[in-house]
Amino acid sequence: MTSVPEPLLPGSMIGLLGGGQLAQMLVLAGHAMGFRFIVLDPAPNCPAALAGATQITAAYDDFKALAELADACDVVSYEFENVNADAVAWLEERVDLPQGSQLLRISQNRLREKTFLQKLAVPVAPFQKIITEKDVTVAFEELGDLMLKTVTGGYDGRGQARISSIAQIPEAFSALSQAKTEIVAEQFVPFESEISVIVARNRMGEIRCFTPAENLHKKNILTISRIPARLVPEVSEQAQTVAKKIAEGLELVGVLGVEMFVLPDGKLLVNEIAPRPHNSGHFTQNACVSSQFEQHLRAITNFALGSTELYKPALMLNILGEYLPLLLEKLKDLPPEAKLHLYGKQDCRSGRKMGHLNLTSDSLESLLEPLQKLGVWDADLLNKML
Repeated sequence: MTSVPEPLLPGSMIGLLGGGQLAQMLVLAGHAMGFRFIVLDPAPNCPAALAGATQITAAYDDFKALAELADACDVVSYEFENVNADAVAWLEERVDLPQGSQLLRISQNRLREKTFLQKLAVPVAPFQKIITEKDVTVAFEELGDLMLKTVTGGYDGRGQARISSIAQIPEAFSALSQAKTEIVAEQFVPFESEISVIVARNRMGEIRCFTPAENLHKKNILTISRIPARLVPEVSEQAQTVAKKIAEGLELVGVLGVEMFVLPDGKLLVNEIAPRPHNSGHFTQNACVSSQFEQHLRAITNFALGSTELYKPALMLNILGEYLPLLLEKLKDLPPEAKLHLYGKQDCRSGRKMGHLNLTSDSLESLLEPLQKLGVWDADLLNKML
């Protein structure tokens, strides 16, 4: 049995591949724990650097820069799954990288991901590998309505197309084929709600889950998360059991987001996994004993995991580029329960995540009126969640 390394002492240097908002929030949580950070990101003045991390400005497959990162760090973590897996494998041979490259290879390829989940006996929607346009037609005839997706590279709804008739197949296949990657066809499954579970596991095999979040998307981008999700206790427990099973099967070290569909009969289907802190877990910053960011750092630095207890029910609202100008005008009108988190991104554009708002309350419904008065988020979306 491999021995477990000693916990990293305060003052240790943590390297991050990727310097976006997730890295920024890891840095903010880690500074409170006494850690130092160096980040590799191709964009100058990335959000993590704005939070105080030293930055190496280079591409993720720049091996000279990767070597510089490895030499400077005690441990390295990646903050998103679209980094180069071969580069991560190269780095893994030179520095402690607890998440590992294998987890990355699985999670950044939808076919590998779903095949792996099937082997764990985790329920997923029926799917088929697509090579030709004819394959899409065959899949549609066998599975019915489809979600056609690129196997790699898609996020926030990119690289996806809904197919509800054969007439839509040529255009959808042509559009997704431009990505020059494999394609997968998934059976479109009518669901009652979308939920996610943030699960953490450390090298000692300790596993903890945060309360499931109920998620609402607009144009395939997460807009609002409600915590706890509106689930009967049995389904909530099953969701956490599934997340723990995946964490064990992956031999996870760190935090993992597990997105699931809740079907009308209460059964669950896993949609995707994300091997790092997750957008729907931002509520943990203000509503839980430990945040998902502290939990991830605890896991990769060999500490016992923190409590995941939920203090109060919570809402998390993403601040997209199209929302930010109006929100900044209305700052004085924010409810007293609101905690504002802005990422400092310089380029504000529609659909880009510029920040988020966390709110906690014993009665989430009491937040509907003050949020509607702000006029920032779509009233219909607020009504659905509150």
